[in-house]
Amino acid sequence: MWNRPRAIISMFIMFCVVTAVGVADPGARRPIIGQGVVFEETGGVAAVEAEHFYKQTLNKVRSWYIFTPGQQPMIAPDGDPVHLAGASGGAYVEILPDTRRTHADKLITGKNFSNEPGKMAILHYKVHFNTPGKYYVWARIFSTNGEDNGMHVGIDGAWPATGRRMQWIGKQKWVWGSKQRTAKKHTGEPYKLFLNVDKPGEHTIMFAMREDGTEFDKWMMIKEKKSAVNGPGPIPRVKKGKVPKPFPAVKASARPKALSAAAKSKTTTSKLPAGSVVVDAGRFAIQASNYYLDKGKWLAINPDRHESARAKAKVSIAAGKYHITLYAVGESDGKSSFELLVGGKSLGTFLCPLAGGMYEEGPKFTKTWPKVTVGKDASVEVRSRIASADGKEYSRARVARVAFTPSAAKAAGMLLFPAASAAPTKSKSKPKPKSVSADPLVLPRKPDGAGGVAGGGELKQWHKVTITQDGPFAHERDNAPNPFIDYRMTVTFQHESGSPKYTVPGYFAADGDAGETSGESGIKWRAHLSSDKTGKWTYRVSFVKGKQVAVSAAAGVPVAGCDGKSGVFVIEPTDKTGRDLRSKGRLQYVGKHHLRFAGSGEYFLKCGADAPENFLAYRDFDGPFKSDGRKDNLIKTWQPHVKDRRKGDPTWKNGKGKGIIGAVNYLASEGLNAFSFLPMNIAGDDRNVFPYTSYNEREHLDCSRMD
Repeated sequence: MWNRPRAIISMFIMFCVVTAVGVADPGARRPIIGQGVVFEETGGVAAVEAEHFYKQTLNKVRSWYIFTPGQQPMIAPDGDPVHLAGASGGAYVEILPDTRRTHADKLITGKNFSNEPGKMAILHYKVHFNTPGKYYVWARIFSTNGEDNGMHVGIDGAWPATGRRMQWIGKQKWVWGSKQRTAKKHTGEPYKLFLNVDKPGEHTIMFAMREDGTEFDKWMMIKEKKSAVNGPGPIPRVKKGKVPKPFPAVKASARPKALSAAAKSKTTTSKLPAGSVVVDAGRFAIQASNYYLDKGKWLAINPDRHESARAKAKVSIAAGKYHITLYAVGESDGKSSFELLVGGKSLGTFLCPLAGGMYEEGPKFTKTWPKVTVGKDASVEVRSRIASADGKEYSRARVARVAFTPSAAKAAGMLLFPAASAAPTKSKSKPKPKSVSADPLVLPRKPDGAGGVAGGGELKQWHKVTITQDGPFAHERDNAPNPFIDYRMTVTFQHESGSPKYTVPGYFAADGDAGETSGESGIKWRAHLSSDKTGKWTYRVSFVKGKQVAVSAAAGVPVAGCDGKSGVFVIEPTDKTGRDLRSKGRLQYVGKHHLRFAGSGEYFLKCGADAPENFLAYRDFDGPFKSDGRKDNLIKTWQPHVKDRRKGDPTWKNGKGKGIIGAVNYLASEGLNAFSFLPMNIAGDDRNVFPYTSYNEREHLDCSRMD
């Protein structure tokens, strides 16, 4: 952790540190070593830090920029946070701007993509090789998305086929890789990425752009055929010239050095009256908050990962009354919303207006709450949510700081921006809680169930058996208690022989037929079993209640009339044959390449489509996902496959579902036996498939859509 500068440090030094952060400095793409620097291969290994290129060419459209603790270029668009934590040598390079981050973004050859090597943004390095021969090329990168993980490598001005299409899979961390993307395997094949060094002596190694947004930390060439490389890798050796000292290492929990200096900079406090306290973005605890530090000075949300965030900080302050001002950042992509809490109490909310440019700070992007009573050393919490002006691009809900000014000072014209709040007023509306429902319970209420249990399904081996209990009445939008986290229903199933024994989580099923009725409330609670043995089985229900008991190890309080219910049922042999997989049993991993059916012992040879991921983004399902402004144009009707539905196939609500059932029939008719899709793609390419009642919800499930 870097220590804050003492007051005796000159303001000139502090100014230099502050201005080094978050600027569009063309120097960030210039070499930091001289042309005379030559690295050296010894013992069959050559290693070089990515930032130690001696020149960069063909970089007018896209360019590699160097990121260090004191230099974080502001090149837009760049959808990723800074990833200095764990970077070898305390620095890395990234190719910017980044306009193609996912497969859904438009691919423009010659702008954000180059499948041909040596056409765009080339980094050059000099290496003296003592031993000629075949060298496998490894590189360490940070991939946050599916389209920012590719480069090309060449030698001495040539781009051999074995150096094209270096490929990684997104790991959300710095990771070494040495794979080549091929037509056979898009995720890359090992041991195909290598360069041949034909003779001893000095050679030039080159890395060129394939996909913009690629973050590149270090590379090496090794003669050994390794399967993995861990950590920062080998230490580079220099044969000629000098390289700068490594930049300060940044730990995952540490703030960049320049950020801490900025937090003390006079530029953030020069217009505040005496006694004011400023809590800059860098002082908030952001681990697990959904925020990251943008350009070293703003809290921000990555809209590809999160919709909202919250973070707290402690304020060293005397008890009293203060004018409290939130300094948000206006953005052109959407009107972000904010909530400020002090000492655990909400002051109110603020809807940030649109900015004229990409982002902008100024008086109209602030909100002041006057004469707030604050306790000694209180906590301050910021909550924010992203927004979109066009349903395509999203704001990042950026926060710069929160300022506390003694109420003796004028509330207007005193807080960093003159006339920050010319006529501050108290918020008249109380903020709504996270839940969709503003009330603890959704009315009207109905009586609880008496605890009776009913069986359902076919009592045959490998078929689905359902246990449904009449339990507490609930609504899918209830908050206190929430049926999805404040109740825990589990059912223990055991074969008469004593084995197997399964403990199965239960769930709230509304009225028990929500898929047909669109029901949101009811008394039905369920659990399922696919029995793998014939004969007699017993079940016993555990049903408890308590705050977040479903997601914790708390014992909970037994629900009277429901907890402890038990019963017996008998499983007969399956009557299925042929392609019905219930004739074969559950698929199991048995330590071999293919899965095997537990019943028949046959191996399953998968033959099917790994697409589309948004198979369940279907018009006939319930829920607001079809009209919430998030890629609604991608909703599927499966209309061409309505004709593939067969008589007797299931539908719901007077004929809904024909298209999606027909789509499955079509795949089967082509001889396929598998297909894959995502059951959740919030923040994904599609954003229409999720189990919740709305896109921003995380604690309430849509019962009818789940059914």
